[in-house]
Amino acid sequence: MERVITYVDGFNLYFGLKSHGWKRYYWLNIQKLARHLLKPNQQLVRTKYFTARVTDPPDKRERQETFIEALQTLSDFDIFYGKYQLNPQKCRNCGFVAQVHNEKMSDVNIAVELLSDAFQDRFDVALLISGDGDLTTPVARVQKLFPSKRIVIAFPPKRVSKDLTNVAAYSFVIGRRQIAKSQFPPEVRKPDGFVLKRPDKWQ
Repeated sequence: MERVITYVDGFNLYFGLKSHGWKRYYWLNIQKLARHLLKPNQQLVRTKYFTARVTDPPDKRERQETFIEALQTLSDFDIFYGKYQLNPQKCRNCGFVAQVHNEKMSDVNIAVELLSDAFQDRFDVALLISGDGDLTTPVARVQKLFPSKRIVIAFPPKRVSKDLTNVAAYSFVIGRRQIAKSQFPPEVRKPDGFVLKRPDKWQ
């Protein structure tokens, strides 16, 4: 059996779902999705999820926190945090300066984990769920340094990167059917007995 580690760009996946208006699929069991993307001769050994904690608005922060707590109930699952920060953006027409939210460091964190796991021979296949072209260089480097290992790109909806396609061993777009059958149940029970409920806005 081929050992597979899945690396998930959380915000890239989220915005891919959002671009389709698929709020009903936000309550996504990332690990279950990863397993649905495997081939019969492959075994998922670990899933690594990369995100950043939202700071505001409060209702969005609360929904994300509930989702993260649901993910923390999964076994063989790691969460890596970047930064969620406000960056000023000036309108060219009127000069108004708006504060735009941006997620930082996920691509760096993914690159570090991908290279580290390759050097330590922790996978045969790396399944990368992202369409971020900034990951092209680390993907190409791993493929060059470790020709026996393969990096497969699973693009979120509407997040295809030609650059990643060109350097990966294989790539495809995740379909709605795979996402739909990878949802958490409406209620997820934590080890301490606390019950997490799917946010109402994600119905």
